[in-house]
Amino acid sequence: MIATELQDIMFGNPRPIAGQVNLGVLKDDEVNIIVHGHEPLLSEMIVLASRDLELVKLAKEKGAKGINVAGMCCTANEILMRHGVPLAGNFLQQELAVTTGAVEAMVVDVQCLMQSLADVAKCYHTKLITTSYKAKLPGAEHIEFDEHDAFNVARKIVRTAVDNYPNRSKEKVLIPDEKTDMVVGFSHETINYLLGGLFRAAYKPLNDNIINGRIRGIAGVVGCNNARTVHDSNHLTLVKELIKNDVIVLTTGCAAMACGKVGLLTPEAAYEYAGDGLASVCEAVGIPPVLHMGSCVDNTRILMAATAVVKEGGLGDDISDLPAAGAAPEWMSEKAIAIGQYFVASGVFTVFGTTFPVLGSEKMKKLLFEEFEESLKGKWAFEPNPEKMAKLMIDQIDKKRKELGIDKARERVLYDMAMRRELEG
Repeated sequence: MIATELQDIMFGNPRPIAGQVNLGVLKDDEVNIIVHGHEPLLSEMIVLASRDLELVKLAKEKGAKGINVAGMCCTANEILMRHGVPLAGNFLQQELAVTTGAVEAMVVDVQCLMQSLADVAKCYHTKLITTSYKAKLPGAEHIEFDEHDAFNVARKIVRTAVDNYPNRSKEKVLIPDEKTDMVVGFSHETINYLLGGLFRAAYKPLNDNIINGRIRGIAGVVGCNNARTVHDSNHLTLVKELIKNDVIVLTTGCAAMACGKVGLLTPEAAYEYAGDGLASVCEAVGIPPVLHMGSCVDNTRILMAATAVVKEGGLGDDISDLPAAGAAPEWMSEKAIAIGQYFVASGVFTVFGTTFPVLGSEKMKKLLFEEFEESLKGKWAFEPNPEKMAKLMIDQIDKKRKELGIDKARERVLYDMAMRRELEG
């Protein structure tokens, strides 16, 4: 939470912005640089350096039409939200990006980096550039990033990529056509503004539509890709099932990219995938049924939004009272457990898929899956099947709706003028 707040202070709050996702964002006539990892300082500087007129001129002298930066994994979401830089893909696409033969440099930092990247890069002209003193890879070129001289280091990295462009083998270049448009950058502050406007910014429209049943509840779907599942399949099955049942989805990280690749991050997706109630709200506000809220370490944006819903009133006095649930259907990184525990401790019912590290202990399962609800008001669950996971989450949402007394359809009352005068009195 502190890191996300500091990033917003340094680089600005994300705002809704159009972007594109998938390997088709790479350019066959430009210097392609992929930034991959989790360090926003590095990626911000690479973007700025790629627009340096001297380096752009150098790229043209080398035979390219310009410099194209694309993101991979979570650092991609950061520069997408603030600069509109396209996403080349999520975790399991990092090797595939190199195999297009069109990447001059893949710049990596500290996390979610496959050890095989250096071996794959050797088969092409791609330079794999490590930047952190604590995360070096055999076979990679190391240009250490120094935040005290950030822009000059970034210029050196970009220049290295530009100088590598003439080494590209045209015979090896094969860039897929696939790329999808999307709308991203829905921070807590942005949602507040979109729901109420400049002078009446508030979560009241969201609360009202949860109370009246047009929106059944809220779900957070986050987390990595996992090689134990078909790429993106668990994310997409879960999200489609949720929005079909009028549950609005807040998403981050690789899960968000998965949704973007199939068109779920556009307002038009509401007509195709969402239930009638959720679709009607999305149409009125002009938002997608799935809201991209940032990188995987920006999950606290979801909790900030949940806190704002509670503060608005009408849906209980605590996050644990909300008709809401969270899930990480394809998680694989240890940090996912820490993030999940943060949500559970905040009162959120949280379901993980694929595997779970305590399944061999009956005592730990009882503690996490049952007893935590008494002490923390949230609890864990494990379910590898995404359809069953969706049912668990919807059942939890319906349970909370019943506890709040908003589970029954309310009669619609049309007010005449006399009734309106009584209200004003």
